[in-house]
Amino acid sequence: MLNAKQIEEMAKKVAEAIPQELGQVPSGVQDQIKSALSRTFEKMELVSRHEFDIQTGVLAKTRAKLEALEKVVAELENSIK
Repeated sequence: MLNAKQIEEMAKKVAEAIPQELGQVPSGVQDQIKSALSRTFEKMELVSRHEFDIQTGVLAKTRAKLEALEKVVAELENSIK
């Protein structure tokens, strides 16, 4: 999940993206943008890149172990025949 600082930076960028013709963005609007972003990201159940990378590593190790076990099983099956 994104941390508070990242969400704050995103809210600032969104506020800066509003055309200057509309005037200065009140701080209350920026707070509302922050809240909306936080709620949206919570609903999306996002994971951080770090968490994703960890799970990718776990999956790779599991796959390697599975392939090794499949090889052992195949060798045992061949020795029985």
